Amino acid sequence: MPCPSVVHTVVPLHTWVLISNFKLSYNILRRADGTFERDLGEYLDRRVPANARPLEGVSSFDHIIDQSVGLEVRIYRAAAEGDAEEGAAAVTRPILEFLTDAPAAEPFPVIIFFHGGSFVHSSASSTIYDSLCRRFVKLSKGVVVSVNYRRAPEHRYPCAYDDGWTALKWVMSQPFMRSGGDAQARVFLSGDSSGGNIAHHVAVRAADEGVKVCGNILLNAMFGGTERTESERRLDGKYFVTLQDRDWYWKAYLPEDADRDHPACNPFGPNGRRLGGLPFAKSLIIVSGLDLTCDRQLAYADALREDGHHVKVVQCENATVGFYLLPNTVHYHEVMEEISDFLNANLYY
Repeated sequence: MPCPSVVHTVVPLHTWVLISNFKLSYNILRRADGTFERDLGEYLDRRVPANARPLEGVSSFDHIIDQSVGLEVRIYRAAAEGDAEEGAAAVTRPILEFLTDAPAAEPFPVIIFFHGGSFVHSSASSTIYDSLCRRFVKLSKGVVVSVNYRRAPEHRYPCAYDDGWTALKWVMSQPFMRSGGDAQARVFLSGDSSGGNIAHHVAVRAADEGVKVCGNILLNAMFGGTERTESERRLDGKYFVTLQDRDWYWKAYLPEDADRDHPACNPFGPNGRRLGGLPFAKSLIIVSGLDLTCDRQLAYADALREDGHHVKVVQCENATVGFYLLPNTVHYHEVMEEISDFLNANLYY
């Protein structure tokens, strides 16, 4: 379904400033030889700490789930009644009680979120993603687990997918993530840009291994291929992103001898795999009409449908990449409502 059109202002000023600043810093950080200015990138990434003390009704804390690779997640939840203690107890007690909770009687969703950044930039503590995860908690009344996966080019394929799988297995193993009469973890996989790509590949592995996922929520998921699409040619460089940028990121993430028809980049391409007959989760796919890879996202949705899977596409014709990061367009509010409806409709097995 299409989002409502916004005729007068395609890109609000705040969004333009936000994404233009990212674009400027990204251009500084990428090196021509395929390496990356990681130390400077960490310095420039605007981050916020976790807050065990509730902020606007949501608390969060960081937790390492795999010591061997230092894999950390940031867990968000709605503040419980009585979380207004002071001093050290206000920080430690809510976390300890949450981590040792028994399954809840009332069903709630657990959204495993993978941040964007083209496999290279950003983190679970980046301000833009911290804000988005808090929004997800408020609209879902559930828990969000934001995964601080290892990034390229230091950690190439399949590190991000492996970290996503580790996060899913960890969530499934935790009693406090379970809910409802059947005491099951009601997991949704979500992500934007590279995070949407990760969500897809983790969902495929889950289907292969019989791990139940309630749904996938992909926002401007990052896919590619060697042959250029019409939207890639038409929108190259017009709304923040260039094909040269995208090619650099794929080269940084994929195996060194791979091209963009590698299944990680082009999952239904000539070297990919079709998913007919696989118990693949339902998908909500958010597409920005001014994202140069929008044709790829729509083709991805078509391929899932052809393989017999349930897909809902929300196409926002006048939206750019990252429109869901700021609540300043009708697209943002429309998409948040769609996500809320999708979570509610698929919460029960």
